[in-house]
Amino acid sequence: MAILRKALTGFLACFTLVVGTASGSRGQEIVVVASDSLTYTTRTISGAKRAISRSNDDATFHQFYLSQISSETAKQADSIRALSPTIILTVGSAATRFAQKNFTNTPIVFSAVMYPAISGFVESLAHPGRNITGASLDIPADIQFKYFKKIIPELSKIGVLYTANTASLIPSSMVVAENLGMQLVPIKIDDVKELPQALDSLGKTVQGIWSVADPNLFSPQSTKFILLNCLRKGIPFMGFSRYVVESGALFALDFDYKAIGRQAGVIANKIMEGHEPGGISVTNPDIIWFHYNEKTAEHLNLILPDELVAVAKEVYR
Repeated sequence: MAILRKALTGFLACFTLVVGTASGSRGQEIVVVASDSLTYTTRTISGAKRAISRSNDDATFHQFYLSQISSETAKQADSIRALSPTIILTVGSAATRFAQKNFTNTPIVFSAVMYPAISGFVESLAHPGRNITGASLDIPADIQFKYFKKIIPELSKIGVLYTANTASLIPSSMVVAENLGMQLVPIKIDDVKELPQALDSLGKTVQGIWSVADPNLFSPQSTKFILLNCLRKGIPFMGFSRYVVESGALFALDFDYKAIGRQAGVIANKIMEGHEPGGISVTNPDIIWFHYNEKTAEHLNLILPDELVAVAKEVYR
């Protein structure tokens, strides 16, 4: 799913925070590029800065909020080049795309990016290649399936809807499900008009539906349609974010954005120690939050395990 952002149109901002200086020598110049100043963005940046500063007391941070106006973004790129940064740290896909387009020789560390391989930012998660790597928002499929199995112990067949945009996720996810003793039943959607038939088909064969963050599939209207139909058919639906749980999905796994930033900061430290960015594997979230919808669980006559209820970050009623 694309991360929702409110762009700061026409606004060029650059803030410098001097963490420390090394006497008589140039310190580490870190440029941070973000598309907005929303809470999750500021938490991500905070986590990254803290991790970097702990290992580099000579680090200086220059923060840019990306404009949507092309003439302004060109000026921002020039301003960043003038700083000769050691590393460019990005938050979100838009900022990462901007950095990748304008800086081919400067190490780039992205954060808070969903599906970086599908987005074309890296060649693969294990071997990013070129001058870029980072901290993704991708929670591995095996972790997601294990949570689903805890909630639905009899789960043997899991359905999933996808489009051409997320097709590359399906083969590996099928293997993961098989290794866990389950079968993933995928249905490709080329047009939203196919949703009723697809949901009818899944309703006859699976005990739950897993979702991938596919912006080509999950518009507000189609998401509402899918959730309502799953409720009517009594099919537990695992959302791809807490916002989908709020709308009626049974549960979802979410991220701690400050921890995502910390992971990006640790990667930046490795690069400053001499490691090539393209050889550093992209990370997955190491802190995961559980969210569930109590009303949906009651409608489905499900009692969630006490161990999950006890650690739930948010409960929607």
